[in-house]
Amino acid sequence: QVQLVESGGGLVQPGGSLTLSCVASTSFFRSYNMGWYRQAPGNERELVADIRDSGMIEYGDSVKGRFTISRDNAKKSVYLQMNSLKPEDTAVYYCNARVASTYYWGQGTQVTVSS
Repeated sequence: QVQLVESGGGLVQPGGSLTLSCVASTSFFRSYNMGWYRQAPGNERELVADIRDSGMIEYGDSVKGRFTISRDNAKKSVYLQMNSLKPEDTAVYYCNARVASTYYWGQGTQVTVSS
């Protein structure tokens, strides 16, 4: 069982920035594909950004050019730098870890973009 702990959410004004962090409990972190997903009320959970064990990165269309995902294998952590935040980015953001067909989720961290 892998535990994922997110941090860094909060309230920010439109145009502002936040950085989310996720720390994993596994010693095999470098073998995991890591991702950030989000879910707003009434919406399905959607991919925000994904970084493979190889380092290959994928972004959701709505965040391209504004968000940056990165990982630090030594710290067993994945990060999401969010710039130029918009009200529509408001959601609970979840960290995801997966290897083969096994998925793990964090508890989520709330991001609210509002003036």
